[in-house]
Parts: sequence; structure tokens; C-alpha cells
Amino acid sequence: MGKSSAKAESSTKSDSKFEKKLQFYSKVRDTVASLTAKKAITKVMMKKKLRSRQKKLKVYNLSTLSESLPELKAPRQPIPAADLKLNCKARQKLIVKEGKQLNTVLNHPAFQVDPLAAINQHLESTQPVSDEKPKKKMNKNGSKKRKGKSKTSDRAQSMDV
Repeated sequence: MGKSSAKAESSTKSDSKFEKKLQFYSKVRDTVASLTAKKAITKVMMKKKLRSRQKKLKVYNLSTLSESLPELKAPRQPIPAADLKLNCKARQKLIVKEGKQLNTVLNHPAFQVDPLAAINQHLESTQPVSDEKPKKKMNKNGSKKRKGKSKTSDRAQSMDV
């Protein structure tokens, strides 16, 4: 009696295991199908984005305009940071050069008469004049400070009346 029920149980167990495998495989198949669909959709979207970018690049192509404009002097190339680093020899040469320049400035008659006026004249002749108005002061929160009566004085006046 016990043996027949054990065979029936094992067949139902194997059937349930088989069913679970089938369910798992169907889920995997569905997932793969959805992923391939998503991949196809993203490919189409990427192609659209690429086309729109290329259209924008065509719109912003200003090469014809730059060809029609007159050419200016070539801009100066900025000195690379590696060239700014001084080795011992270059530093010594710079010290000697600057020392000679300092001696010529100190021996100049205009500097000997009035040093501050000489420095001011030199700066005016070498530095560009800036016509900028001084910036208005800002509060901590970034708003402009107001000129005028303070709030406390307004209150005191209203109390007097």
C-alpha cells in the first residue's frame, strides 16, 4: 500500500517540477522578447536624435560667414603651464634681468624726485584706463543695499507725529 502512494507522489512532484520549468522558460522568453523590443525602440530613437543633431549642426555652420568676414591678427597663443615653471638657470637669469631693471628705475631722475608720481605716470602710460563704475554693494542674500532712511528712524518719526 505504501509503495503505490509513493509512486503517485513522485509522478506529481516531477510533473510540478516540469510545470515550474515551463513557467520559468516562458518568463525568460517573454523577458527576452521585451528586451529586444526595447532595444529596437532605442535604436530608432537614437537614429532620430542623430538626425536632429546633424540638422542643428547644419543650421549652426557659420563657415561661410567666417569666410566673408575680414581676417584679424592671429590671436596670441597662451603660454603653456610647463613653460611658466622656472628651472634654476632660468630663475637666475630672471633675477639678474629684474635686478638691472630695478637699478635703472632707482637711478632714473624722475623716480628720484618723486617716486609715487613716477610710478603713477608709468602705470597710466602702460595700463588701459577702465571706465567701469564701481559695483553697488550687495547684502548677504544678494539683493542690492538701499540708500535712504533706516527703518528705525522712520518709526521714530511716525511716533513723534
